[in-house]
Amino acid sequence: MKRKIGRVDKADFPLLNLYDVEVKIDTGAYTSSIHCKNVVVVDNYLKCVFLDEEHPAYHEKEFVFDRYDVKVVKSSNGQIQARYRILTEIILFGKTYPIFLTLSDREEMRYPVLIGRKFLTKRFVVDINNTNLSYKLKLKNEH
Repeated sequence: MKRKIGRVDKADFPLLNLYDVEVKIDTGAYTSSIHCKNVVVVDNYLKCVFLDEEHPAYHEKEFVFDRYDVKVVKSSNGQIQARYRILTEIILFGKTYPIFLTLSDREEMRYPVLIGRKFLTKRFVVDINNTNLSYKLKLKNEH
């Protein structure tokens, strides 16, 4: 049975050392993406910094990936972009899932992470009347 998820939530990305990051559940997006800066490839290693100074979970640690690929993505304004994509993990409702995230500068966006249909399909049903269902469960389990 599919788990109910609200229109926004907070998720953990343990491999990226990011916790309680606001995510927007976006059924209009096919792929999932995360806000990052300073994306460079040096000697086939992808380097980047996640989020930015304004974000509470920001830790300015540079991450280096030797496994990544490039995906062509159509952004919300219809622009087609080639974006780097990494495989990492997300924790929702106390369960760890693998997730592909494209790297995008989302500085102008309200939410640093978008969760798209490719991840949601067969796992979650979106209830737009709810928010932070996973995060509330996490807080309840911590007490």
